Formats: sequence, C-alpha cells, structure tokens
Amino acid sequence: MRSLTYPRHLARQVLLLLTVSYLSGCASPAPSGTTRCAQVNYPVYDPAEPVNRGVFAFNRTVDNYALAPVARGYRYLPDFFQQGVHNFASNFSEPKVFINDLLQGNPKRSVNTLGRFALNTTVGVVGLIDVSDRVGIPRHSADFGQTFGVWGIGNGPIVELPLLGTGNSRDAAGKVLSFLVSPLGDSDTVQTLGTLSLVGGTVDTRASLLPLTDSLQKLPDYYSAIRNVVAQNRAAFVLDGKDGATTPATGGCANGAADDF
Repeated sequence: MRSLTYPRHLARQVLLLLTVSYLSGCASPAPSGTTRCAQVNYPVYDPAEPVNRGVFAFNRTVDNYALAPVARGYRYLPDFFQQGVHNFASNFSEPKVFINDLLQGNPKRSVNTLGRFALNTTVGVVGLIDVSDRVGIPRHSADFGQTFGVWGIGNGPIVELPLLGTGNSRDAAGKVLSFLVSPLGDSDTVQTLGTLSLVGGTVDTRASLLPLTDSLQKLPDYYSAIRNVVAQNRAAFVLDGKDGATTPATGGCANGAADDF
C-alpha cells in the first residue's frame, strides 16, 4: 500500500511545481488596497543578478507560452465562474493564513480567519461563495515570508527561482515551507481539493495581474520592473502583518493593480 501511495504523492508534487508559474510564486496576495507602497524603504540587494536574469528568461518563456495564454482565455469565462474559482482558492488557503496569524501573535486576526473559514466552508459551499464578506468579516492574507518579516528576519538577497519566481531569500524560504505544511492533513480528498485550489488560484491570480504585467513589459527592463514591484509590495505586506489590522486599508501600489503580488 505504501508503494502505491508514494508515486501518487510524488506525482502531486510534480503537478504543483508545473502549474505554478513565475508570477504565481510572487503572488502571495498582499492585503487588498494597502496604501503604503510608495512610503516603504525596501532596499533591493541582487548580487546574483546575471544568474537571476537567466532564470527569469526561462520563467518568462514558461509564462508567455503556457500560463498567460490560459489566463487570457480564463478572463472570457462568466464572471460568476471566475468569482467562484477565486473564492474557492482563497478559502482553501485560509488554514495557512490562520497558522501564520497565530505565529505572528495576532489572536484577533486568527479568530477572524477561523470564522471566515468555518462560515465559507459550510454556508458558502466549500468556499465557492464568500459569505463572510457579506456579513462584514473581510479577508486578509498572511504567509510564512510575512511571518519571518514580522519576527524581524531580514530580506536577504534577491532569488529568482525556476517556476516560483522573483523574491528575496526570506520569502523564498517561506514559499518552500508553505509547500511542506498541510494543516488539513494529507488525505486523497484534501490532495484533490488542494490541486484544484492551486491550479484554479494560479490561473485566477495570473489573470488579475495581466493589466499590470502588460504595462510593465512595455518598460525598457522588465526584469527590474517586476523585481522592484514585488519588493515594494512584499515590504508593505510585512508592515501590514506587523500592524495586524483585520480590515484592509484602501488604495494601493500601481493604482491598486499590484496588490496581488
């Protein structure tokens, strides 16, 4: 039985890596509408820039020929379908948000997250309907990279990971840890739901970023533009974790389009 389970787990991990593009890796959603992007002092330290640019070229090719075309087609689907995918993926990520809320020492946020997950999973039909927003419990995001930042761990150098994208070394470690943590267990049902959430959430996030990336690609240096926008948003995201507000502010970087980085 063990010999049959291991290949299935291995296949799932391969699928996870293949379906996460370079932008989905840096798209740990920051709190929607943060207003601090222009005020954040986030030094970008990129000592391995030549190597990072090489990996970025590979990631961009994957995005141009695989994920971006799918995301453009996805935007033609009915709005209710796109909203359902977004809600489901967001809800499935709530247990990890809850863990990070606790690790950041924020009981108010953790109660908020737990309440959202319970309500949306039951009344909201496995998260397809965001009931919590309608009753005044707004969503916030949290991940391990943010938690490390709240703990005072420095950014570290920029790392461009194959398929997982641009970020500092602290956030890169957070991405890897996120893959290893499974708060809902590892049953076949959870694995299936997790794969659906990852694939759907990746396409949904990439679709939401199309206006931003289309504009950034018109700049002379796309690599630097992406790197700096990601750095700016992640800095604001860490500040949001330190503040611990349960209600996101209004406004945002790049006219709000970059809030999904």
